[in-house]
Amino acid sequence: MLESITPLLYIQLSPQRVSVRNARTGTTWDEVPEIALQDRPKPRVEAVGSKAREAAARTGARIANPLAHPRSLVSDFVLAQQLLQYGVRHVLGKGSFWQFTPSPRIVLHLPANPEGGYTQTELRALRELALGCGASRATLWQGPALTDGELLSGQYPATGQTLE
Repeated sequence: MLESITPLLYIQLSPQRVSVRNARTGTTWDEVPEIALQDRPKPRVEAVGSKAREAAARTGARIANPLAHPRSLVSDFVLAQQLLQYGVRHVLGKGSFWQFTPSPRIVLHLPANPEGGYTQTELRALRELALGCGASRATLWQGPALTDGELLSGQYPATGQTLE
């Protein structure tokens, strides 16, 4: 019974876009993976996504893309986690109801294999990103985009693979 109310989140990552979708409700957050950071007096996130550039222009904050690196999907783990946490909170809501909702299951959709494939270190870091967003279980998926029906049934296309 708890399974039917557990949020199931589908997160697609790339250096150009990050998308978080609740497969049960259809609620989606889709943004550029940018964060505006104010370094003084102490480090602070000013804005996330498309609002980051506006905030940087207004406050002089610096812009960071934690998913932009030539050899790895994640260039800054802490900022990537803050980015994903923001998207997860946006999709799940911030009210008191969320406090009593079971921890979500997260399917993290990765881009095509980088040259040489993903290392075990990268896969562990990506799984840790999902778990750091409060996931009770994290699945790493590589293949075609998944529909809500595929996510809810757990029947993924044979043309892709889950990564361990």
